[in-house]
Amino acid sequence: MHNPNRNGNESKWLRRRNLLGFWFLGLCNNFAYVIMLSAAHDILLQQENSTMHESHSQTIATDETTGSQDNETQYLECSKISTGAILLADILPTLCIKFTAPFYIQKISYRIKVLAVIAFALISFLLVAFSQGIMMSILGVIFASCCGGLGEVTFLSLSTFYHKNVVSAYASGTGGAGLFGALSYAGLTSAGLSPKTTVLVMVIIPLIMACSYFCVLGKPASAITGRQEDEVGLLSNSSTVRRGHTLTIKHKLLLIIPLLKFMIPLTLVYFAEYFINQGLHELLYFDNIWLTKSEQYRWYQVDYQLGVLISRSSVNLFEIRRLWILPILQLLNMALLIGQVFFQFIPNIWIILAIVLYEGLLGGASFVNTFFRISAEVEPEHREYSMGVATISDTFGIAVAGAVAIPSHNHICNLNLKLQ
Repeated sequence: MHNPNRNGNESKWLRRRNLLGFWFLGLCNNFAYVIMLSAAHDILLQQENSTMHESHSQTIATDETTGSQDNETQYLECSKISTGAILLADILPTLCIKFTAPFYIQKISYRIKVLAVIAFALISFLLVAFSQGIMMSILGVIFASCCGGLGEVTFLSLSTFYHKNVVSAYASGTGGAGLFGALSYAGLTSAGLSPKTTVLVMVIIPLIMACSYFCVLGKPASAITGRQEDEVGLLSNSSTVRRGHTLTIKHKLLLIIPLLKFMIPLTLVYFAEYFINQGLHELLYFDNIWLTKSEQYRWYQVDYQLGVLISRSSVNLFEIRRLWILPILQLLNMALLIGQVFFQFIPNIWIILAIVLYEGLLGGASFVNTFFRISAEVEPEHREYSMGVATISDTFGIAVAGAVAIPSHNHICNLNLKLQ
């Protein structure tokens, strides 16, 4: 890895490289996760239609390949398995990693952690692309979850060795993953590629991640302490060792308490937005418009991710300190869209798209401002641990949203049956 000279121009160039490196790490780390959520609808359609084609039960029509819809008007068309099931498979392994990682992960070198993240991403794409059944698809989603969970803990902890602006660069990259992941999936499938081929194309993402970490990212000056460094310029052990002491389990647990003012608002924001995304998006469709139901679901994902990208890239221009405002606004969004599912009072899709964009803006703003505030307010000797443990917040909110979305989806579908 590059060893910087001491002149000012070289230092400026190195800082830019680090910002670029962290942006691509954020992009690649979240890409598999986003692709799995964008593909959730098609994964379920493909597996349900291949195993239940002889049944005339409540399966959704395969309009993404035929471009047609049933002539009979229904209150709501529902798939037998909510995309909340995919969401749970995509988030529960992440939750397990994030709950346990802060207590052991600092003892593992960053090189090993990054290689594991790359391997998880590669395996996830291959499993889903060559899936022969629902369980194989779910297994691929689980590997994507491991990639996202381990990667977020690793890269946000790694950011404490660099200038604090790499946090915003990483967050912006994750927002880019949302937009480019959802857009590339929607665009390639709309252009005629099958979901399998589209997912297979995405194997380039783990390769970009490896290049970003091993070739683009520069050596962090704060990690140079006279100890032997590993091959990529980072100490094998944690910053707590680097700074001369080790945190005990009791001390680590106590450090969580002052972090709750950051973690609780982030948890609530992510609960509301992922309940919307995976519990409501597939029910917010409009009949007889230029987009099929499946296409509407995909473009809702693109629209949401555009909002996330904009807000996750905004913290250096517009910083939000009162984080509690964001969950209130997001919960109001959730209530509004629940009302739309039942009463259908919003007359056209453009208003829904505006609401979904706003939802993404709130979610992205909550993420980047939370971690930016932690990097600015927490003492340097506790910052690496605090950044890692705070990643539990968004994941816990998403997991609860997935768990709630499944029975909620089924309840709405049961109402649908009664109304037909």
